[in-house]
Amino acid sequence: MKLNDLMPNIGAKHVSKRKGHGISAGQGKTAGRGTKGEGARAGSGGALYRQGGNLPFFRRLPFMRGEGFTPPNQVAYNELNLSQLARFQAGSVVSPATLSEANMLHKPGNPVVILGEGEISVALTVQVHRVSKSARAKIEAAGGKIELIA
Repeated sequence: MKLNDLMPNIGAKHVSKRKGHGISAGQGKTAGRGTKGEGARAGSGGALYRQGGNLPFFRRLPFMRGEGFTPPNQVAYNELNLSQLARFQAGSVVSPATLSEANMLHKPGNPVVILGEGEISVALTVQVHRVSKSARAKIEAAGGKIELIA
């Protein structure tokens, strides 16, 4: 076998139609665009905004549009996994204040939620705003207790 013997698989390539190359080519004259109208013109199709005189769809919607819009009542939590609580001594109280002192909170002003990723083997008293079901089960199984902050 030589380099000049190499061929692509049958059906892997096809020759594209050369439109507008005369009547005998089968795609001459109007080149498959029909006659007259917007679709026959160069650069046709228009913007998504244009809807033939109708009010564009996104202008029919209420305000506060766009990708950057965030719901005004959304609560942003400081998320911590159980594996991050392993550094605390047995019997200690884990609260937003102690977590902030240990530089474990992204934004100390936001409420704290404990998630269940990882394992915990020491008994801790956890005082946070929210706890996932799996984290609650693991903390209580290790002999700790949870106090939710309102």
